[in-house]
Amino acid sequence: MEFDVLIVGAGPSGLAAAIRLKQLSPEASVCVVEKGSEVGAHILSGAVIEPRALDELLPDWREDPPELATPAGDDSFLFLTETRAFKLPTPPQMHNHGNYVVSLGNVCRWLGAKAEALGVEIYPGFAASETLVEGGVVKGVVAGVMGINREGEQGANYQAGMELRARYTLFGEGCRGSLTKKLEALYGLREGVQPQTYALGIKELWEIPKERHTPGRVVHSVGWPLPTDTYGGAWIYMLGENLVSIGFVVGLDYPNTWLSPFEEMQRFKTHPEIRKILEGGKRIAYGARALNEGGLQSVPRLAFPGGALIGDTAGFLNVPKIKGTHTSMKSGMLAAEAAAAALAQDAPPPVLTAYPEALRASWVWEELQNCRNIRPGFAKWGLWGGMLNGAIDTYIFRGKAPWTMSHHADHKATKSAANSRRIPYPKPDGKLTFDRLSSVFLSNTNHEEDQPAHLVLKDPSRWKGVNWDVYRSPESRYCPAGVYEAVGVEEGEPRLVINAQNCVHCKSCDIKDPEQNIDWRTPEGAGGPNYIGGM
Repeated sequence: MEFDVLIVGAGPSGLAAAIRLKQLSPEASVCVVEKGSEVGAHILSGAVIEPRALDELLPDWREDPPELATPAGDDSFLFLTETRAFKLPTPPQMHNHGNYVVSLGNVCRWLGAKAEALGVEIYPGFAASETLVEGGVVKGVVAGVMGINREGEQGANYQAGMELRARYTLFGEGCRGSLTKKLEALYGLREGVQPQTYALGIKELWEIPKERHTPGRVVHSVGWPLPTDTYGGAWIYMLGENLVSIGFVVGLDYPNTWLSPFEEMQRFKTHPEIRKILEGGKRIAYGARALNEGGLQSVPRLAFPGGALIGDTAGFLNVPKIKGTHTSMKSGMLAAEAAAAALAQDAPPPVLTAYPEALRASWVWEELQNCRNIRPGFAKWGLWGGMLNGAIDTYIFRGKAPWTMSHHADHKATKSAANSRRIPYPKPDGKLTFDRLSSVFLSNTNHEEDQPAHLVLKDPSRWKGVNWDVYRSPESRYCPAGVYEAVGVEEGEPRLVINAQNCVHCKSCDIKDPEQNIDWRTPEGAGGPNYIGGM
């Protein structure tokens, strides 16, 4: 199948790009492929969105808003100790007047319908597994499935798929895109930029008693239960009818190998200030997702022959604002404008150079420029030094400091088990706190059992000598879905079991493995979580 423009990923950036392309070039053929079973199935975010990009893309969107879009109201910022909560001044970047508490999955479903109404072809359940590169130019992708050849006597693996070709292919895979990793290596897109740094966000959706629900209420917190050398915090957003989005974020540069982001999330809910919101309520959904936090310093080269990177796969999150949907959408729109202009030429240029040029001249670049030193300050000085650095950068320099701080690769920050303090996590009570497997059940995750595992150890022999002997299997703790298990420990013969069918596609293993020995590959189309509306 051939198109003018192919877009990989039906997230905010990909759908915004598709809509903008059809607005500018109604005659252009535009296709979006999505690995989830439906648009929105793999989308996970807090989320409070700033509508700036949405206003530019669809100015009348408030006349027909996405389901559960709730105007943001009361805004508070808390510092937690183990038993108390202290209200702090809300940083100016975190003010949410004029923003909306949303289900980002519902926003994408709504955007998908808008795109299809304009003539965009959207194919959910099509996982782009390989990039077509001919003569150094991206020509599209292979989308299909990995399977087992049952006709052959040896049961050999094979790949069956469809070639989707296009003049330009826009990659909007989201954080740590599997094809993006290969493109970065092939074209040297990360040369001369800082390493990307990441965090893991874990989210639960609760239904709480009506008397405790204030539509649009927004709460953020820092402090307990995380130690001061670990970046992270939490959110509570109230939306719709009695729904609460509650989440916990841990920077994946945390040093203690014994730390478990999932267990820290469960501990967080036992704080008196949080317990009084959730008690008597019911948890109805669960999910997890990695997010890019490198900002300006970590944005790779965006355009290459035949294609471009858009959205969170490139990393446009504004960390202190805790928002990236608006910047991701704008990047997709700018890439679409560059593609539309190129397609109008008799001989379209091989590289969309107008896209990165337009991005650098846009408000996206200004936002990232002004907040570039805040996240690395926490990595360098911990909670207290990071907060002080953030205050100085915000109130004194106003984002215009004459220096730019650097990042480090997250996996290099992990300390050995011998040099890390064990953390005694309490057992779940099944009412407020839960185990991993019951949580994964609420994510509606499914992978066909007979498909090849999409989680692969590049060198299986290294697991025992490195992951177990040095770090005591950190993957069994940082994975929020119980995918990795160290078995045979009591018998003195530890080995790793990978339960790939549990994977919620958070990508943390691909990021945090101490020697980058875990490779997250694209699974069969439609495999993975199926997040409900509200997530």
